[in-house]
Amino acid sequence: MRQRQLATALVALGVVLLTDVLRVWLPGIITIFGQAASTPAELMGAFALGWFVLALAAPALIRRAGSRPVTLAAAALLAGTRLALTATPGGRTQLWLATAGLVAGLVWLAGTAATTERPVPGLAVGLAVAAAGHAVLDTYDLVWWGRWEAWLVSAVLVVLFLAGHARRPVPSGSGGARAWLLAGPALLLSGMVALSPGLARTANSYLQGDPGVARSPLLGLAPLPVAVAVFLVAALTGAFVSSPWARAAGPAALLAGAVLFALDRGNLLLPALLVTAVGLGACLARTGAGPVAGTGGPAVDAGHTAHGPAADGSAVDGEATAGRAPAAGAARAGARRAYAATAGMLVFALAAVAYYSAYDLGYPNGWVPVAVAGLVAAVALTAGPVGDPAPRALPPVRTTAAVTALALLAPLVADDVAVVGNRSGPPARLTVAAYNIRMGFGLDGRLDLPGLAGILRRQDPDVVVLSEVDRGWLLNGGHDTLDLLADRLGMAYVFAPAADPLWGDAVLSRWPVTAPRTLPLPAVGAPTGAQALAVTVDLGDGVRPAVVSTHLQPPPGRQPVVQARAVAEFATAYAGGRPLVVAGDMNTEPGDAAFAEFTRAGLVDALAAARPLPTSPADRPREQIDHVFVTPGLRPGDVAAPPGTASDHLPVVVTLTLPPV
Repeated sequence: MRQRQLATALVALGVVLLTDVLRVWLPGIITIFGQAASTPAELMGAFALGWFVLALAAPALIRRAGSRPVTLAAAALLAGTRLALTATPGGRTQLWLATAGLVAGLVWLAGTAATTERPVPGLAVGLAVAAAGHAVLDTYDLVWWGRWEAWLVSAVLVVLFLAGHARRPVPSGSGGARAWLLAGPALLLSGMVALSPGLARTANSYLQGDPGVARSPLLGLAPLPVAVAVFLVAALTGAFVSSPWARAAGPAALLAGAVLFALDRGNLLLPALLVTAVGLGACLARTGAGPVAGTGGPAVDAGHTAHGPAADGSAVDGEATAGRAPAAGAARAGARRAYAATAGMLVFALAAVAYYSAYDLGYPNGWVPVAVAGLVAAVALTAGPVGDPAPRALPPVRTTAAVTALALLAPLVADDVAVVGNRSGPPARLTVAAYNIRMGFGLDGRLDLPGLAGILRRQDPDVVVLSEVDRGWLLNGGHDTLDLLADRLGMAYVFAPAADPLWGDAVLSRWPVTAPRTLPLPAVGAPTGAQALAVTVDLGDGVRPAVVSTHLQPPPGRQPVVQARAVAEFATAYAGGRPLVVAGDMNTEPGDAAFAEFTRAGLVDALAAARPLPTSPADRPREQIDHVFVTPGLRPGDVAAPPGTASDHLPVVVTLTLPPV
């Protein structure tokens, strides 16, 4: 029993470390190796897929060198790179460290699969603990902290992981390949939907917001502990393998949850989260519920038989001959599991590339999570007959309770609620900042929340308009960048979806915000979705200027004229004669046709006095594409574009003198 518990804990710890590495490596593809929307998506996808294809050679290496030496070497490299990433080096160093950690993690997974017949408890607990820890950290991973606490916790995880490899693995039977095949798909579906803290909070914020928009939620992470609990109950207790009806319910739930997620509607995110969590746990349990297939022979290292040929070339004795067949069978079974694990991780990579490349290439991507869920469901439905239950490596109820208790800490310690209220009378001036934050990543590829918050805090804005806001994309590490930044600024937010319910634009305010409205903009050939978010800022005594946040997406080789016209018409109609501010990344320069659509609507360039005011790229700005337009009654002053590399854009800041009441 103790050996089984150790093996399960080792798989879980390895999954946690591999997940940590992936949360650094994935965003590095689009922030360090290439640049989203400028580097060809095909090139970035090829870079990503190449390492997973390379990992397909791991099972052959294991058969030749033996699973134990290969697994130990890979574990040491995975642990070392995970610890080194805590230094947040940024740049190419960060990318190649994370790449080395990824390859090591894939090889370690193959080596562990070769000697582990029943991985489901370890996989399930690892995924759940990774999600719960991510939530308790408010989706701001330890690798980005750069503080001693991060080093301490990281070192403890690494030491425990390495210490677990001191014992040799127990003999394995011939099963387990199906369960290992689902490791990659389960990692994808849990990170995108079922166990995503960012999605959980975003789902809650849609439920507490107005139709089509999301607001700062109370106890935003509350859905995550529920998802963790139902996932572990389904995966560990066997509740969904006891009858034919129960065995069919899990795959059906998984497919239903994936379809709900693929519909791209904010009000469906919460049921998508919970239903997918139940279904994924049930499908994992089904693939791990087959009878234990013993080898009937001695313990062997996958890749080596128990007895080799005699040194002088003579025939082996009868005892050796009798032991060779089961040992060779164990080696073949280990190889099957290793190939299944690496193939499943290739599915992870293919699906992630297919899903997120769509935002650069412009094709529908809702089919991707549904297809992956369909694969998982098919593997679960076609699993062999359920035999006598194997001895449980972990007590399911106590394990579920412990991990759920960890997740329950998240709404209590990680959720901050900004309280806004009217001050004594309306202010004479209103400071507005507009910032394209590139999902929170600086030019060096680090998640630079301190840099973003510091630049904005020094400007002391009343209202902040944000573009490229990510609230939980797996590609970007699963961070809820909006909530993290709003917490640091002490401001409440309103968010509207653009590309999908997790990626869009936002308005942060120190004053109460009312009557939010969002307008999806016509794509006219642009691959990434765009919208306009209008809100009313209540400054008291009837002073209620309108603020519109947008991020225009130009069609290839053309100006975003159609979108600019739609935003100008929507904004002026929404304001209805009140003072109006329209701000954001417009992807157009002064003098362009799209820029002229705003002035034609009667708006004024609030940054005109400081022109030229280039904002992109942040390290060598030469393009004037971030703008603030206002109605003539608002008098602009103190225009600035503060320097910094916390994003690939500079923010623009302007102080507006309000008309007399």
